[in-house]
Amino acid sequence: MRVRTTIVILLVVALLGGAVTAYAAPPDGTLAIGVHVTLVSRWLDPGETEALITPFMVLYLIHDALVKPMPGGIMTPSLAESWSLAKDGVTYEFVIRKNAKFHNGDPVTAEDVKFTFERYKGASAGLLKEKVKEIQTPAPNRVRIVLKEPWPDFMAFYGTSATGASWIVPKKYIEKVGEDAYKKAPVGAGPYKIISFNPGIELVTEAFPDYWRKAPSVKRVIMRSIPDETTRAAAVKSGEVDMAFLFGGPVAEDLKRSPGIRIQAPLLYGVYWLDFLDQWDPKSPWHDKRVRQAASLAIDRAAINQAEMLGLGKVTSAFVPPEFDFAMKFETTPFDPKRAKQLLAEAGHANGFDAGDITPLPPYTTLGETVSGMLQAIGIKSRVRTMERATFLTSWREKKLRGLLIGATGAAGNAAARIEPFFTKTGFYAYGSLPQIDELFQSQARETDRKRREAQLHQIQQIVHDQVLAAPIFQQGFLCAVGSRVAESSLGLIQGFPYAGPAEELKLK
Repeated sequence: MRVRTTIVILLVVALLGGAVTAYAAPPDGTLAIGVHVTLVSRWLDPGETEALITPFMVLYLIHDALVKPMPGGIMTPSLAESWSLAKDGVTYEFVIRKNAKFHNGDPVTAEDVKFTFERYKGASAGLLKEKVKEIQTPAPNRVRIVLKEPWPDFMAFYGTSATGASWIVPKKYIEKVGEDAYKKAPVGAGPYKIISFNPGIELVTEAFPDYWRKAPSVKRVIMRSIPDETTRAAAVKSGEVDMAFLFGGPVAEDLKRSPGIRIQAPLLYGVYWLDFLDQWDPKSPWHDKRVRQAASLAIDRAAINQAEMLGLGKVTSAFVPPEFDFAMKFETTPFDPKRAKQLLAEAGHANGFDAGDITPLPPYTTLGETVSGMLQAIGIKSRVRTMERATFLTSWREKKLRGLLIGATGAAGNAAARIEPFFTKTGFYAYGSLPQIDELFQSQARETDRKRREAQLHQIQQIVHDQVLAAPIFQQGFLCAVGSRVAESSLGLIQGFPYAGPAEELKLK
C-alpha cells in the first residue's frame, strides 16, 4: 500500500506540475466551485431527492426547507419559524415565517407545503405517505401534519436530509408553467436563484436579496462539473475555480503544497461500505455469511483511510455514524487476510471465485480498485466497473447492478432513517431484506418508549453487523481545496455535511 501510494503521488505531482490552463479567474463578486460529479437536472428539484447527500449540494443553494440541518442543529427551523408536536403524539404544527418568499416573489404558504408533500416521490416517499393521515392548512402560515398513529421517527425523516420532503416548492408557479417547464428552470425559496443551467456542465446562480435569513454577500455562485480529479485540482491551482470538492490523498498532498490553497476536510455523516448485492441469491457464493466475513476481514481499513483521506476519516464497522441518535458502537473489524482465507476454504472456496463486477460510487474509482486488490489477495477476483454518478444512482435504485458495490450515504437523520433505505423490504436501495429486521423496524416505528425503541434499533444494527449484510469501511473525511480569494468556504459549518453550506454564509475577500 505504501509503495503504491508513493507511486501515485509522484504521478499526480508530475501531471499537475505539467498542467497548463488558460482559464480566467471568476469576476469580482462571483465564486466558482468545481464539483466532482456531473450535474443533473433532477438534483434541482426536491421532489425526486435520493436517499443520499449528493442532491443537497444543490438544494442548499436554491431551495429551502421547513426544517433542515444547520449550524445550530440537525433539525433547525428554517422556512418554519417553529414546529411542535401536540400531546396526542400525532399532530405536528409548523408556523411559516412571514417574510419567507420564493424567487418569483410569491410568499411561501401552507398550500405550498401541502402541495410539496403530495408531489414528493423521492427517498422514503412511500413510508412518509403511509404514515401521514392528512395535511391541514388552517391558515396561510400554519400547517398541521396529522399522522395515522404516533411515529417518533417522523421528524428524522421529514426534517433532515434523510429525504427532500420538507424542501418546499411553489404550488401556483408549478401549476402555471407545468411540471416539465419547472424541472428545466426551478424556482425555489433559497439564498440563490438559477440564472442558467447547462446539464452536465454548469449551474449559474445569483444571490436572492429577499432571502429571509439574510441576503448573501457573494453575488453569484457557479458550480462547474469537473469529474476528473487532476483537472479539478489544476482548476483550483489556476484560479479557474475558487474551491473544489473531493480529492484523494495523493492529489490533496500536492494541493497542500500549492501557494494560496488550503485543504479542508469536514468529517461527514457519510459511511462507505462494501455491499454484497447478490447475497440474496441462494446460488451465489455471497449467500454464505462466511464469504461475506472473509471479504470484510480482507479490507485494510486503516491503509485506505490514509491513502484516500490523509488519515482524516475514521475507520468503522458500524453502518450508522456515531453522531446519530440510537447509533450503536462496534469494534472495528480487524485486517486479517489469513483468517479470511480460512473462512473461504470452510465455505468451499479454497481456490477463491470470480465475483464479477465491483461498482464503486462515482468518482471513487481508486477506492474500488484498492478494495478489489485486497479481495484479490485472498482469491476473490473482481473487475472494477466505472459509471457516471447519476446513472449509477438510477441503476442502484432500479436494482440493475450485480456483483459488488461500494456504496455510501451522507444523509442526516437517526439510526432508523439510515437503516430504512438499505435494509428494509421497501428500502430505496435494498436488494433484499431479512424478515426479522422488517418486523423490528415496524415495531420500533410504533414504539413511543425511548429505551425500548433504542433496544430494537440496536437489535437491528446488531443483526446487520453479525450477518455481515454490508462491510462498512470508513466514515469520510471530505477533502476539499479552497483558494486564496475565499474568506469563508462554509465547509464544515453544518455537522456531517460535505458541501458548501449554508450557501448564504459564503464570503469572498
